[in-house]
Amino acid sequence: MILAVDTSLGTAVAVIDADGRAVAEAATDDPLGHAEVIGDLLAEVARPEITHVVAGMGPGPFTGLRIGIAAARAFALGRGIPLLPVPSHYAVALEIENEEAFAVVTDARRREIAVSVFQGTDADGIPQLRTPTRLEKRGTSIAEPVHEVTALSAVALARVGARAIVAGRALADAEPLYLRSPDVVQPGAPKRVSA
Repeated sequence: MILAVDTSLGTAVAVIDADGRAVAEAATDDPLGHAEVIGDLLAEVARPEITHVVAGMGPGPFTGLRIGIAAARAFALGRGIPLLPVPSHYAVALEIENEEAFAVVTDARRREIAVSVFQGTDADGIPQLRTPTRLEKRGTSIAEPVHEVTALSAVALARVGARAIVAGRALADAEPLYLRSPDVVQPGAPKRVSA
């Protein structure tokens, strides 16, 4: 069984079996409050037979992503099982199943959107990313048909992860997919004070 955790939009967790069927699923669409609900949602879906954890790596807000990724890593570490990072937009692309190019769009806040362009699936059944994820101003014209979503399916994320595991592929590295620099910066040199 595979557990998937995603906090790129709301908070979503799910467990699928070896055939890709949903065994358990719990979610909230609230884009805030990840820390308050993630533990209860995990407790609701956790099963002793879980063998892998899939972590949704974004794009998404800094704090929200960190909470989901930390929860996924803690669960995997606690169980001594592998963690597989998967970009969150792949879950949406898997559910669309379109052979023509299309754009997956999610809210990036600050009047911006996160855009990933996909086209079909590859030989392993994994959505093919045609154009890497980027930030655009809301209202920007996008050439491909747009699928804007406000929630992601953890079941679909788990299915993408399952296909990557079978194929022996890594779809993302261990770092979250942040599309902008953090608001916090290193302080400059201290000001000189005269005596």
